[in-house]
Amino acid sequence: MSSKKLEIATVGGGCFWCVEAIFQEVRGVQKVISGYTGGNAPGKPTYREVCSGLTGHAEVVQITYDANIISYEDILVIFMTTHDPTTLNRQGADIGTQYRSVIYYHNDSQKEIAGLVLKEVAPYYEQAIVTEISPLETFYEAEEYHQDYYRNNQSQGYCSAVISPKISKLRKMHADKIKRTKV
Repeated sequence: MSSKKLEIATVGGGCFWCVEAIFQEVRGVQKVISGYTGGNAPGKPTYREVCSGLTGHAEVVQITYDANIISYEDILVIFMTTHDPTTLNRQGADIGTQYRSVIYYHNDSQKEIAGLVLKEVAPYYEQAIVTEISPLETFYEAEEYHQDYYRNNQSQGYCSAVISPKISKLRKMHADKIKRTKV
């Protein structure tokens, strides 16, 4: 049995509840943490501060995955095809810089792969991709009530109206990358 090769990816594509729910379904993903990064305000921001738009932070998820099972490229292809990377500072009704489409790279290899993935998926969109590629600086874990949000709140309106359709899209487009449920 091979040992795990754990790596980290950090992405933002609108509300972190959506992105978190997507990657919790992906085979090889060990952990997904909702949080904030990319801001200019000092110290750890709160959700309320980030939502004000004044801190400059984006809502993101930090994905710990086993690179022996799923590649960084596959993580990014899933990310780019399960949110709208063509809308600036917006995903659906969620509007503001905190909802920007962004890939935060951890090293030069991730930066290079991110650029290649954006070029690879660009022909599938009618509008230009506006996803930022930026270096990760400091990641701040979001408040506890944001963690596992979809799993804990599936019956809430936002979850059923916004997140569930994204999960369905993931399962159709990337069926070969979904965790198998135990019977």
